[in-house]
Amino acid sequence: MKEIPFARPMIGDAERQAVQTVLEGPILVHGPLSRQFESDFETFTGAPHAVSCSSCTAAMHMTYVALGIGAGDEVVVPAQTHASTAHAVALTGATPVFAEADPGTGNVDPDAVEACLTERTKAIAVVHYLGRPVEMDRIMALAGRRGLKVIEDCALAVGTTFDGRHAGIIGDAGCFSFYPVKHITTAEGGMCITRHADLAEKLRLLRAFCVDRTPGERTVPGIYDVVGLGFNYRMNEMQAALGITQLKRVRDFLKTREANFTALSAALAEIAEIEVLDTGSDARHGSSFYCLSMLLKNPLAAKRFELVAALKARGVGTSVYYPKPVPHMTYYRERFGFTPDSFPAAARLSNASIALPVGPHLDLDAMAYVTESVKSAIMEVR
Repeated sequence: MKEIPFARPMIGDAERQAVQTVLEGPILVHGPLSRQFESDFETFTGAPHAVSCSSCTAAMHMTYVALGIGAGDEVVVPAQTHASTAHAVALTGATPVFAEADPGTGNVDPDAVEACLTERTKAIAVVHYLGRPVEMDRIMALAGRRGLKVIEDCALAVGTTFDGRHAGIIGDAGCFSFYPVKHITTAEGGMCITRHADLAEKLRLLRAFCVDRTPGERTVPGIYDVVGLGFNYRMNEMQAALGITQLKRVRDFLKTREANFTALSAALAEIAEIEVLDTGSDARHGSSFYCLSMLLKNPLAAKRFELVAALKARGVGTSVYYPKPVPHMTYYRERFGFTPDSFPAAARLSNASIALPVGPHLDLDAMAYVTESVKSAIMEVR
């Protein structure tokens, strides 16, 4: 039996040395490495402005605050996403309004977004599900007609492109995650990219209490002013050192992910009991290939947890994206009164899918093993 973890941070000697160098120096926060990481990320994505911070959730939260969104406002949010996408809206006092998923890709359905719009709508949040880009031309056209802001949740979208443009710079802001199992990691951490210089400046203030001068900008040490109500959402120098080093490796990571996804997708297409979710690339959609999600057809879907256990017994790690549509989670269900039959497309993705690994910690031999494990596990639980 092989051990095939679902995900693993790709930390090597270069990353360890980069962190050690920071620890041997005098600056742990407010240093040059966080600025270098921002500059490197601008180069990688093509973004005019990048602002590092403590997490993707922090990036989204302070973006909404910077845009003036709050109590009485509504933001359209995908029903099929991580809870943080909705939390970032709710934390401002605004109301997340959930839109149904496209059953073929898992991305938010633009028609469903349009149906959610009201006179209170101020923004649209999109999530590039498992790394496949949303139909951004339709979303941007809709937002343009209504004068709405667009925030891209890019937690799984480092390397994602739509019509040749990197995710995050198509809308007004794009927010990225560097959690340990993402495409690159800073242990924890996030980044917001934007085309708007004024928004970037507001974000830089908000991430550090709205203090008007960084330590390096203060003529007299310890003397500064506070010009607004801000947060402690900074990225430290150790995280930035990791990010700089990881970004040098990301193109190789992405090539491995694509090769693994392509091989596994082709092999699983032969299995009649499952459907591979369309999260790959084509002429317009450049995927970041975060994982492969297989949808179980009936009656196999009723035995999903048995199948997960059978795969685990064979050493194959799995996950689910996501365990429930956000409006079915207890907090949102009790707050807004959603019923179990709401958002059926999102619910099917949650209830009948298993995510399989394709990360750069694996190779094509591992994909062959995953394929044979899926086939034998299905025979076992059938």
